[in-house]
Amino acid sequence: MPGLLSVLFYGLLLVKLAALVTFRHHNYYDLMRTLYKVHNECPHITRVYSIGRSVKGRHLYVLEFSDNPGSHKPLEPEVKYVGNMHGDEALGRELLLQLSEFLCEAYRRGDARIVRLVQSARIHILPSMNPDGYEAAAAQDRDSSGYLVGRNNANGVDLNRNFPDLNTYFYYNEKYGGPNHHLPLPDNWKSQVEVETRAVIQWLHSINFVLSANLHGGAVVANYPYDKSLEHRIRGFRRTANTPTPDDKLFQKLAKVYSYAHGWMYQGWNCGDYFPDGITNGASWYSLSKGMQDFTYLHTNCFDITLELSCNKFPPQEELQREWFGNREPLIQFLEQVHQGIKGMVLDDNDNNLAGAVISVSGINHDVTSGEDGDYFRLLLPGSYIVTATAPGFEAETVTVTVGPAEPRLVNFHLKRSSPHVSPTVSVPSKDLRGKVLPKKGQPRTVRKKEVEKREP
Repeated sequence: MPGLLSVLFYGLLLVKLAALVTFRHHNYYDLMRTLYKVHNECPHITRVYSIGRSVKGRHLYVLEFSDNPGSHKPLEPEVKYVGNMHGDEALGRELLLQLSEFLCEAYRRGDARIVRLVQSARIHILPSMNPDGYEAAAAQDRDSSGYLVGRNNANGVDLNRNFPDLNTYFYYNEKYGGPNHHLPLPDNWKSQVEVETRAVIQWLHSINFVLSANLHGGAVVANYPYDKSLEHRIRGFRRTANTPTPDDKLFQKLAKVYSYAHGWMYQGWNCGDYFPDGITNGASWYSLSKGMQDFTYLHTNCFDITLELSCNKFPPQEELQREWFGNREPLIQFLEQVHQGIKGMVLDDNDNNLAGAVISVSGINHDVTSGEDGDYFRLLLPGSYIVTATAPGFEAETVTVTVGPAEPRLVNFHLKRSSPHVSPTVSVPSKDLRGKVLPKKGQPRTVRKKEVEKREP
């Protein structure tokens, strides 16, 4: 009976909180006002910041939730949501604004689950990566034929086909040997991408994200990497080109968390498509080059998936409440997935933090690195693993770890400096132009008899 009462109480609380969530479409200025409104209502756990501007000068605003906003705390993971990458796909934008309102109000009311979430992770919410595209899409008559108006940015570029292509390098390295993580960017990468893409890449460089999801529309499915197949294909041709990452089982689990918590995604039949369990490997659906989720996985420590959330890319306002109730629980559950696997500090023998140490898991060809504070986060499924930490100038340390299904296992590494290895000095004799060995400095030169005879007059 007490358990039933607690469920009923939580349900009533959610109903009350739903009344405080706004169910309407927000233009750029409405979005900005909503973010600052949430910040003003929850000033001690939020921060509004901009990661850059769009082609037309609109800010790419982010709302952060944390008990220490603006500062990373060691061992506290960073997680993010990105919406409205395609300007005409508006539902993700609205859901993230609704989520922002919900988190603030639930925290104020003392909801234990939300309080724990905000106090144990930093949550970054970017409602719109493409504000210019949204304004173009919102200006269209929804019954018109302008289905793709606003999809691209103001320069006509699809932002989810605009990140540096690192897949090709990884597929080569996987076959012939080479780095399996943090693949480098081309020297001229800034000139190859749009300003919105550049802002997101620099954002990824500035914060050591662990988990992320990118909200889209036009289908209902949780899509996980890789998006680009080994043999790049176009949509609708050979849909079985499954191209898994080394963390395929983990990505499937992350996708299923969202799908099964969703109101109807898990059923599989949506929008005329069928996806078992409501999830799909991106490349097995259709091959996509230069996408954000592949780039994020190959260039950073972050695990990123794509959430396709509605058949109608720009749903009418009267559908927003239903969509919110269908997505509220999975949005929260996905954030909670950042607390799994292992995490810890990498220190030297004087207890100084070691940034950039490499954390390798035997049998999984994808490493992560420690952040500026020496802390690392490695998402893993429950099981036993052999984990190794390495850093230049230090001896490697290897441990066996058992990961459970609940909280992440704390595994710290103390690396000892490598003993300096002095190679014995080898004397290389000097030679003259004819290849003859010259005597050492201070050593008399031996002259043969024939040479002496030649010198005599």
